[in-house]
Amino acid sequence: MPELYNQIADNKRKSWLFVIFLFALVALAVLFFTLITGFGKAGFAIAFFIALLTTVGSYYYSDSIVISSTGAKPAEGPQFRKYHSLVEGLCIASGLPKPRLYYLEDGAINAFATGRDPKHAVVCVTTGALEKLDKSELEGVLAHELSHVKNYDIRFITFAVVMVGLVSILANMAFRSMFYGGDRRDGGKAGTALLVIGLLFMILAPIFAKLVQLAVSRKREYLADATGASLTRYPDGLAKALEKIKLEGLAVKTANSTTASLFFANPLKGASFSNLFATHPPIDERISRLKAM
Repeated sequence: MPELYNQIADNKRKSWLFVIFLFALVALAVLFFTLITGFGKAGFAIAFFIALLTTVGSYYYSDSIVISSTGAKPAEGPQFRKYHSLVEGLCIASGLPKPRLYYLEDGAINAFATGRDPKHAVVCVTTGALEKLDKSELEGVLAHELSHVKNYDIRFITFAVVMVGLVSILANMAFRSMFYGGDRRDGGKAGTALLVIGLLFMILAPIFAKLVQLAVSRKREYLADATGASLTRYPDGLAKALEKIKLEGLAVKTANSTTASLFFANPLKGASFSNLFATHPPIDERISRLKAM
Protein backbone atom coordinates (compact mmCIF):
# COMPACT_ATOMS: atom_id res chain seq x y z
CA MET A 1 0.00 0.00 0.00
CA PRO A 2 2.57 2.62 -1.09
CA GLU A 3 -0.09 5.31 -1.59
CA LEU A 4 -1.10 4.98 2.07
CA TYR A 5 2.43 5.61 3.35
CA ASN A 6 2.88 8.47 0.86
CA GLN A 7 -0.26 10.10 2.28
CA ILE A 8 0.95 9.69 5.86
CA ALA A 9 4.32 11.29 5.04
CA ASP A 10 2.70 14.08 3.00
CA ASN A 11 0.19 14.98 5.72
CA LYS A 12 2.86 15.06 8.43
CA ARG A 13 5.06 17.28 6.26
CA LYS A 14 2.26 19.72 5.46
CA SER A 15 1.15 19.85 9.10
CA TRP A 16 4.62 20.96 10.15
CA LEU A 17 4.78 23.49 7.30
CA PHE A 18 1.59 25.05 8.62
CA VAL A 19 3.10 25.20 12.12
CA ILE A 20 6.24 26.91 10.75
CA PHE A 21 3.96 29.42 9.03
CA LEU A 22 2.23 30.04 12.37
CA PHE A 23 5.62 30.71 13.97
CA ALA A 24 6.41 33.24 11.21
CA LEU A 25 3.00 34.87 11.70
CA VAL A 26 3.61 35.19 15.44
CA ALA A 27 7.10 36.66 14.84
CA LEU A 28 5.64 39.32 12.52
CA ALA A 29 2.83 40.02 14.98
CA VAL A 30 5.42 40.60 17.74
CA LEU A 31 7.40 42.92 15.45
CA PHE A 32 4.40 45.08 14.54
CA PHE A 33 3.04 44.92 18.08
CA THR A 34 6.31 46.44 19.32
CA LEU A 35 6.22 49.08 16.57
CA ILE A 36 2.64 50.12 17.27
CA THR A 37 2.63 50.04 21.08
CA GLY A 38 6.24 50.56 22.11
CA PHE A 39 5.64 48.02 24.90
CA GLY A 40 8.51 45.81 23.78
CA LYS A 41 9.28 42.49 25.41
CA ALA A 42 7.17 43.13 28.49
CA GLY A 43 3.99 43.49 26.43
CA PHE A 44 4.78 40.35 24.47
CA ALA A 45 5.41 38.42 27.70
CA ILE A 46 2.01 39.48 29.06
CA ALA A 47 0.24 38.47 25.84
CA PHE A 48 2.03 35.12 25.75
CA PHE A 49 1.16 34.40 29.39
CA ILE A 50 -2.53 35.16 28.80
CA ALA A 51 -2.67 32.96 25.69
CA LEU A 52 -0.89 30.13 27.46
CA LEU A 53 -3.06 30.36 30.57
CA THR A 54 -6.30 30.21 28.59
CA THR A 55 -5.34 26.96 26.86
CA VAL A 56 -3.28 25.01 29.40
CA GLY A 57 -6.35 24.29 31.54
CA SER A 58 -8.36 22.97 28.60
CA TYR A 59 -5.34 20.90 27.51
CA TYR A 60 -4.91 19.09 30.83
CA TYR A 61 -8.63 18.67 31.44
CA SER A 62 -9.78 18.27 27.83
CA ASP A 63 -11.17 14.77 28.43
CA SER A 64 -13.33 15.82 31.40
CA ILE A 65 -14.47 19.02 29.69
CA VAL A 66 -15.52 17.29 26.45
CA ILE A 67 -17.22 14.37 28.23
CA SER A 68 -19.17 16.78 30.41
CA SER A 69 -20.16 19.10 27.55
CA THR A 70 -21.35 16.29 25.27
CA GLY A 71 -23.08 14.20 27.94
CA ALA A 72 -21.06 11.06 27.11
CA LYS A 73 -21.35 8.06 29.45
CA PRO A 74 -18.98 5.16 30.25
CA ALA A 75 -19.45 2.20 27.88
CA GLU A 76 -20.18 -0.46 30.47
CA GLY A 77 -22.25 -3.60 30.11
CA PRO A 78 -22.58 -6.56 27.73
CA GLN A 79 -24.11 -4.43 24.96
CA PHE A 80 -20.69 -2.80 24.49
CA ARG A 81 -18.71 -6.04 24.23
CA LYS A 82 -18.04 -5.66 20.50
CA TYR A 83 -16.96 -2.05 21.02
CA HIS A 84 -14.42 -3.07 23.68
CA SER A 85 -13.21 -6.05 21.66
CA LEU A 86 -12.51 -3.97 18.55
CA VAL A 87 -10.64 -1.31 20.52
CA GLU A 88 -8.56 -3.92 22.34
CA GLY A 89 -7.53 -5.52 19.05
CA LEU A 90 -6.57 -2.16 17.55
CA CYS A 91 -4.60 -1.21 20.65
CA ILE A 92 -2.59 -4.42 20.40
CA ALA A 93 -1.89 -3.70 16.73
CA SER A 94 -0.88 -0.08 17.40
CA GLY A 95 0.96 -0.59 20.68
CA LEU A 96 -1.33 1.86 22.49
CA PRO A 97 -2.73 1.43 26.00
CA LYS A 98 -6.48 0.90 25.97
CA PRO A 99 -8.27 4.26 26.36
CA ARG A 100 -11.35 4.82 28.48
CA LEU A 101 -14.40 4.07 26.36
CA TYR A 102 -17.57 6.15 26.33
CA TYR A 103 -20.73 6.32 24.30
CA LEU A 104 -23.03 9.18 23.33
CA GLU A 105 -26.77 8.62 23.12
CA ASP A 106 -27.34 10.02 19.64
CA GLY A 107 -28.69 8.60 16.39
CA ALA A 108 -26.04 10.26 14.22
CA ILE A 109 -23.03 8.21 13.12
CA ASN A 110 -20.02 9.84 14.73
CA ALA A 111 -17.19 9.49 17.24
CA PHE A 112 -14.45 11.50 18.90
CA ALA A 113 -11.20 11.09 20.80
CA THR A 114 -9.69 13.41 23.38
CA GLY A 115 -7.02 13.43 26.07
CA ARG A 116 -3.54 14.95 26.20
CA ASP A 117 -1.62 11.68 25.61
CA PRO A 118 -2.22 7.93 25.14
CA LYS A 119 -2.27 7.33 28.92
CA HIS A 120 -5.08 9.85 29.41
CA ALA A 121 -7.05 9.16 26.24
CA VAL A 122 -10.79 8.82 25.82
CA VAL A 123 -12.63 7.40 22.81
CA CYS A 124 -16.36 7.91 22.44
CA VAL A 125 -18.80 6.69 19.79
CA THR A 126 -22.45 7.52 19.26
CA THR A 127 -25.12 4.86 19.63
CA GLY A 128 -25.91 5.60 15.98
CA ALA A 129 -22.42 4.40 15.02
CA LEU A 130 -22.74 1.27 17.15
CA GLU A 131 -26.11 0.40 15.64
CA LYS A 132 -25.69 1.39 11.98
CA LEU A 133 -22.09 0.44 11.16
CA ASP A 134 -21.00 -3.10 10.43
CA LYS A 135 -17.87 -4.54 12.05
CA SER A 136 -15.36 -3.35 9.41
CA GLU A 137 -16.89 0.15 9.29
CA LEU A 138 -16.93 0.54 13.06
CA GLU A 139 -13.37 -0.79 13.26
CA GLY A 140 -12.31 1.81 10.67
CA VAL A 141 -13.88 4.65 12.67
CA LEU A 142 -12.27 3.42 15.91
CA ALA A 143 -8.89 3.06 14.17
CA HIS A 144 -9.22 6.67 12.99
CA GLU A 145 -9.90 7.89 16.53
CA LEU A 146 -7.05 5.84 18.00
CA SER A 147 -4.80 7.31 15.33
CA HIS A 148 -5.53 10.77 16.72
CA VAL A 149 -4.28 9.46 20.06
CA LYS A 150 -1.26 7.77 18.49
CA ASN A 151 -0.31 10.91 16.52
CA TYR A 152 -0.70 13.19 19.58
CA ASP A 153 -3.16 15.30 17.62
CA ILE A 154 -4.72 16.90 20.72
CA ARG A 155 -1.29 18.20 21.74
CA PHE A 156 -0.58 19.33 18.17
CA ILE A 157 -3.87 21.19 17.81
CA THR A 158 -3.53 22.72 21.29
CA PHE A 159 -0.19 24.20 20.24
CA ALA A 160 -1.85 25.73 17.16
CA VAL A 161 -4.61 27.15 19.38
CA VAL A 162 -1.98 28.79 21.64
CA MET A 163 -0.35 30.42 18.62
CA VAL A 164 -3.70 31.67 17.30
CA GLY A 165 -4.61 32.97 20.75
CA LEU A 166 -1.29 34.78 21.03
CA VAL A 167 -1.74 36.54 17.68
CA SER A 168 -5.31 37.55 18.61
CA ILE A 169 -4.25 38.93 21.99
CA LEU A 170 -1.34 40.87 20.46
CA ALA A 171 -3.70 42.38 17.89
CA ASN A 172 -6.24 43.30 20.57
CA MET A 173 -3.57 44.91 22.77
CA ALA A 174 -2.18 46.85 19.79
CA PHE A 175 -5.57 48.34 18.97
CA ARG A 176 -6.24 49.22 22.60
CA SER A 177 -2.86 50.94 22.68
CA MET A 178 -3.79 52.99 19.60
CA PHE A 179 -7.15 53.90 21.12
CA TYR A 180 -5.66 55.03 24.42
CA GLY A 181 -2.76 56.86 22.81
CA GLY A 182 0.08 54.36 23.15
CA ASP A 183 3.71 55.19 22.45
CA ARG A 184 3.98 55.62 18.67
CA ARG A 185 7.15 57.38 17.64
CA ASP A 186 7.16 59.71 14.64
CA GLY A 187 9.51 58.20 12.09
CA GLY A 188 8.61 60.39 9.12
CA LYS A 189 6.90 59.08 5.98
CA ALA A 190 8.68 55.73 6.16
CA GLY A 191 7.68 55.30 9.79
CA THR A 192 4.07 56.24 9.04
CA ALA A 193 3.93 53.79 6.13
CA LEU A 194 5.35 51.05 8.33
CA LEU A 195 2.80 51.86 11.01
CA VAL A 196 -0.06 51.60 8.50
CA ILE A 197 1.29 48.26 7.25
CA GLY A 198 1.54 47.11 10.84
CA LEU A 199 -2.06 48.04 11.57
CA LEU A 200 -3.31 46.26 8.45
CA PHE A 201 -1.30 43.21 9.42
CA MET A 202 -2.70 43.20 12.97
CA ILE A 203 -6.22 43.37 11.53
CA LEU A 204 -5.65 40.44 9.18
CA ALA A 205 -3.25 38.34 11.29
CA PRO A 206 -5.90 36.77 13.59
CA ILE A 207 -7.91 35.71 10.51
CA PHE A 208 -4.84 34.21 8.84
CA ALA A 209 -3.87 32.46 12.08
CA LYS A 210 -7.35 30.95 12.46
CA LEU A 211 -7.28 29.75 8.84
CA VAL A 212 -3.92 28.07 9.47
CA GLN A 213 -5.28 26.43 12.64
CA LEU A 214 -8.23 25.01 10.67
CA ALA A 215 -5.89 23.86 7.90
CA VAL A 216 -3.77 22.03 10.49
CA SER A 217 -6.94 20.40 11.85
CA ARG A 218 -7.96 19.20 8.37
CA LYS A 219 -4.48 17.81 7.67
CA ARG A 220 -4.57 15.87 10.94
CA GLU A 221 -7.91 14.38 9.85
CA TYR A 222 -6.33 13.14 6.62
CA LEU A 223 -3.41 11.79 8.66
CA ALA A 224 -5.76 9.96 11.03
CA ASP A 225 -7.60 8.45 8.04
CA ALA A 226 -4.34 7.17 6.57
CA THR A 227 -2.95 5.95 9.90
CA GLY A 228 -6.26 4.27 10.73
CA ALA A 229 -6.26 2.50 7.37
CA SER A 230 -2.73 1.27 8.08
CA LEU A 231 -3.95 -0.27 11.36
CA THR A 232 -6.93 -2.13 9.89
CA ARG A 233 -5.29 -2.81 6.50
CA TYR A 234 -8.77 -2.23 5.08
CA PRO A 235 -9.36 1.40 3.95
CA ASP A 236 -12.75 0.47 2.49
CA GLY A 237 -14.21 0.02 5.98
CA LEU A 238 -13.48 3.63 6.85
CA ALA A 239 -14.59 4.84 3.41
CA LYS A 240 -17.94 3.03 3.73
CA ALA A 241 -18.51 4.58 7.17
CA LEU A 242 -17.96 8.04 5.65
CA GLU A 243 -20.37 7.20 2.82
CA LYS A 244 -23.07 6.33 5.37
CA ILE A 245 -22.47 9.60 7.21
CA LYS A 246 -22.72 11.53 3.95
CA LEU A 247 -26.02 9.86 3.00
CA GLU A 248 -27.47 10.26 6.49
CA GLY A 249 -26.47 13.88 7.09
CA LEU A 250 -27.48 13.94 10.76
CA ALA A 251 -26.04 16.38 13.29
CA VAL A 252 -24.90 15.40 16.79
CA LYS A 253 -27.30 17.15 19.16
CA THR A 254 -24.81 18.01 21.91
CA ALA A 255 -21.94 19.06 19.62
CA ASN A 256 -21.03 22.73 19.27
CA SER A 257 -18.50 24.88 17.43
CA THR A 258 -15.95 24.38 20.23
CA THR A 259 -16.02 20.57 20.19
CA ALA A 260 -16.79 20.11 16.46
CA SER A 261 -13.16 19.63 15.39
CA LEU A 262 -12.79 16.63 17.75
CA PHE A 263 -15.41 14.54 15.98
CA PHE A 264 -14.81 11.95 13.28
CA ALA A 265 -16.93 13.97 10.81
CA ASN A 266 -18.52 17.40 10.99
CA PRO A 267 -21.16 16.97 13.73
CA LEU A 268 -22.97 20.24 13.01
CA LYS A 269 -25.81 20.83 10.60
CA GLY A 270 -24.87 22.28 7.25
CA ALA A 271 -21.44 22.59 5.66
CA SER A 272 -19.18 25.59 6.03
CA PHE A 273 -19.62 28.28 3.36
CA SER A 274 -15.98 27.75 2.47
CA ASN A 275 -13.60 24.84 2.81
CA LEU A 276 -11.12 27.36 4.24
CA PHE A 277 -13.30 27.73 7.34
CA ALA A 278 -14.20 24.04 7.71
CA THR A 279 -12.98 21.98 10.66
CA HIS A 280 -12.96 18.79 8.56
CA PRO A 281 -11.90 18.00 4.99
CA PRO A 282 -14.71 17.37 2.47
CA ILE A 283 -16.13 13.87 2.94
CA ASP A 284 -15.91 13.14 -0.79
CA GLU A 285 -12.18 13.94 -0.76
CA ARG A 286 -11.61 11.70 2.28
CA ILE A 287 -13.45 8.83 0.59
CA SER A 288 -11.51 9.34 -2.64
CA ARG A 289 -8.17 9.23 -0.83
CA LEU A 290 -9.10 6.10 1.09
CA LYS A 291 -10.24 4.29 -2.06
CA ALA A 292 -6.96 5.21 -3.77
CA MET A 293 -4.91 3.43 -1.07
